[in-house]
Amino acid sequence: MSQSKVLTLIFFVFRKCLIRLLQLLLLVNTIGLICLLNLSKYFLTIRDILPWRNQVVGLMVQLILTFLGVKSQITDLARNFDPKFQITLEEVENVLVVNVPEGTNKPYSVGGKFYLRYGPNSQQLSRDEIREFFQKEGLVLWEEKTNKDFNFDNDFNQQAFEKFLKLANISPVADKEKLLQNQALMKDGLIRNVGILLFCKEIAKFFPNASIMCVLFRGTDKAKILDSREFREDLYSNYDNAFEYLNAKLNTEYIIKGGPREEKLELPEDALREAILNAIAHRDYFSPSNIQINIFKDRVEVVSPGGLVSGMAYSDLGKISMPRNILLFGLMQRMDLIEKAGTGIIRMKKAMETYLLPEPKIDVNKNWFSITFQRPDLQEMTIQERLEGGLKSGLKGGLKRWSEKNLSERQLKILEILTENPKISKNKLAQELSINPSAVQKHLETLKKLGLIKREGSVRGGYWRVKESF
Repeated sequence: MSQSKVLTLIFFVFRKCLIRLLQLLLLVNTIGLICLLNLSKYFLTIRDILPWRNQVVGLMVQLILTFLGVKSQITDLARNFDPKFQITLEEVENVLVVNVPEGTNKPYSVGGKFYLRYGPNSQQLSRDEIREFFQKEGLVLWEEKTNKDFNFDNDFNQQAFEKFLKLANISPVADKEKLLQNQALMKDGLIRNVGILLFCKEIAKFFPNASIMCVLFRGTDKAKILDSREFREDLYSNYDNAFEYLNAKLNTEYIIKGGPREEKLELPEDALREAILNAIAHRDYFSPSNIQINIFKDRVEVVSPGGLVSGMAYSDLGKISMPRNILLFGLMQRMDLIEKAGTGIIRMKKAMETYLLPEPKIDVNKNWFSITFQRPDLQEMTIQERLEGGLKSGLKGGLKRWSEKNLSERQLKILEILTENPKISKNKLAQELSINPSAVQKHLETLKKLGLIKREGSVRGGYWRVKESF
């Protein structure tokens, strides 16, 4: 065989090997890599059998790297990725240095196919795996998808819309669709999924998984169902109805303190409401399962589909917030249904503390998030006894924290009074402090600016929440 034919044969063999090596290398786009290809080592066998081996090695390296444009072919391989990224090549004697940077716009595909790294290997993703990957990474957002099946004339819930405007403190307008567009609830004339959650007449018509299922069991397991209800309306109605179901099935006690009697639930209302809202706001709406509220003899469970958001660890709970449904979370904040990001779990723990009950138990896995509240033994201690014991404990801890904020004695007294009687009127408060109502108002404004108190509800029917006391 002539030298030229040998060179041609060697080139095609090693060109194919080189391209295959690079294809495998470029699939590793999760970390930056530098690959050193020593081309001459592949010629050891040929050098042993060819009398002109040294010339062949030199010619082949030069041939592949220069004249036949393998360097440009390597660059073209990188350009075949979608999205494209740049690699750098460096030639050092017989060594070709291929620098593959870490991908910043994952995921990447080659020839319309996606791959995932499993240890040292790259495996092609199936259709379902591709969909799951995009959903998990937050690259496809359920709440932002538009829905062409929603008919405004037949499916729009005007009452739910007006409730939203009232809670969000938005002035009613004649052009309903323009307002929805301004709130990012419509796109290209179609309502988004999150808009259907808020303003549909029946959510099960569009998303059966978005209902809330409440079940009352006998005893401490699921062997016997005593009662169940599924709520399938708009978001706010489902939330409100789910809480009312809890309110009807849990024990209550009337407490009298020298005035009108007050009905108290065996578990803190704030904690239960927070758990339901947390489930609605953070659940995975791609999951076919619905939110489940289970009432047992010894506990209440609120279970929502979807584990922790990608990038969040169990230790982050109560410290940071990473909403899975950012648009929905923002709208619920606007409606004053949820407060500062990352504070819900802390508030639930504090609320249970006021009832002298263990903090809620949180269980998380890949597919579910559950929060469990232990029910009290009312034979051992009544609700009133628990609240009075928790109040004394809260006041003691609250006074210590408040004193660190350089508050006046009168401001400390106001906090103490509001903790004991959240529904006290401004005039009554002024009488107890022996100061005029305008002075009380100034103190209240100062405490609100410091974040120590917040007014909940209407002027007449509302109450004061003392944040540092829980």
